[in-house]
Amino acid sequence: MSWETVIGIEVHVQLRTATKMFCRCSSEYGAPPNTNVCPVCLGLPGALPVPNQGAVDLAIRAALALGCEVHERSEFVRKNYFYPDLPKGYQITQFAHPLATEGTVVMREDGEERRVRIRRLHLEEDAGKSMHDRYAGSTAVDLNRAGVPLVEIVTEPDLRSPAEARAYLSRLKQLLEHFAAVSDCNMEEGSLRADANLSVRPTGETQLGTKSEVKNLNSFSNVEKALVFERERQIGMLERGEEVASETRLFDLSAGETRPLRGKEEDFDYRYFPEPDLVPLEVSAATVDTARKALGELPHELETRLMDQYQLSEYDATLLSARPSRAAYFEAVAGGQDTAFAKTTANFLMGGIAAELNRRPGAAAEQDLLSPDCLARLVELRLDGTLSSDTASQALGLLLAGEGQDVDELVQMHGLAQVGDVDQLAGWVDEVLEAHPDELARYADGEEKLFGFFMGALMRTAGGKADPNKVRELLVERLAAARD
Repeated sequence: MSWETVIGIEVHVQLRTATKMFCRCSSEYGAPPNTNVCPVCLGLPGALPVPNQGAVDLAIRAALALGCEVHERSEFVRKNYFYPDLPKGYQITQFAHPLATEGTVVMREDGEERRVRIRRLHLEEDAGKSMHDRYAGSTAVDLNRAGVPLVEIVTEPDLRSPAEARAYLSRLKQLLEHFAAVSDCNMEEGSLRADANLSVRPTGETQLGTKSEVKNLNSFSNVEKALVFERERQIGMLERGEEVASETRLFDLSAGETRPLRGKEEDFDYRYFPEPDLVPLEVSAATVDTARKALGELPHELETRLMDQYQLSEYDATLLSARPSRAAYFEAVAGGQDTAFAKTTANFLMGGIAAELNRRPGAAAEQDLLSPDCLARLVELRLDGTLSSDTASQALGLLLAGEGQDVDELVQMHGLAQVGDVDQLAGWVDEVLEAHPDELARYADGEEKLFGFFMGALMRTAGGKADPNKVRELLVERLAAARD
């Protein structure tokens, strides 16, 4: 029997605010334990919550980036459960009337668009953090995170493989971190946390199978590994005639497997009821319209435009659209130019410039390394034949090393211009052939694949400066003469 995998993802994203959701405590990560707390986020008697307007604005922006409908009226409720890092014994969240619903995340795969429906996005506060490895035999609780503003984003069960779940999370991170700019989405610090629901069913069936939930996955690779294990576990159970339990599970990375944590809670287990200390949240149409206008192009829109306007491949367009600032830099260099110029610009950006950015810590960007005008001149010299592929790479390396921003001066100073003088090229050809008499004899005897060997040796002898077309013609002539 063949099986179909059905996956839905719930993601909690910490919003990029200076203070918490319902109080003025700092939301800074890494402060000493239990220092960013107050009567409100500790849930002490008589303390009243006040919504953070900045968090609401960021949540609206996130919802629009996901294509959701932002509702004019939403309501806060209390979600009741008991855990050591939840000081109030409940969490303020949204349930029946969330901030936004019915969105779509668009991904691109092998030339086709893949759409994942978003069921809902709602605002809530975070819980604290339990640390089980701080003291032997005890659990330590840090409440600094309690009350930090979150959005929870819930998909429909539209994903069909662990790899697709990973791709969805990558796209979601790109949208929220770089395009909507609502969160740093740092999974190591807990700014983005994923819970995945997976079930399997016989191929062709429409009814959903019994799902299990894998909680608190803190990396994209762990999401994929956990779901691969969970899929195989459920298929194995069903093929043995066993029933899959509806339960919450944890992923044990060291063992590479999921383990039961508890039975799956239902909505009624949380005893939701309206938060009595907060009035309903009202969002005006003007607020939503202003946020929508400020959002700009979304990744799939930007990718499509770059492919259409500059005739770039899907691969190049996807890499250039990873960040709006990178795409803007590309267009500052290649805007108004032909497709060859655009492709060469993309090659520089995805090659030497990307490698240099990876070597630099912090949030360095392309603009910090090289001005658009400087890169445009480098592209011009490469396309008009002044620079070969090798010498253009050398010139870029010198520019990135800080040897100025005047490309023409640098090319002249280091003698990087491509050599087209026939006499000089002929001298290099003769030098290479004289240095390899055995290979020349083998070529003369019919071993024509050695032509590539001679071309490589020539380009090395010329330091990458030889005009490849002219030197190829000369080499063909010399080798033909040797054969005759």
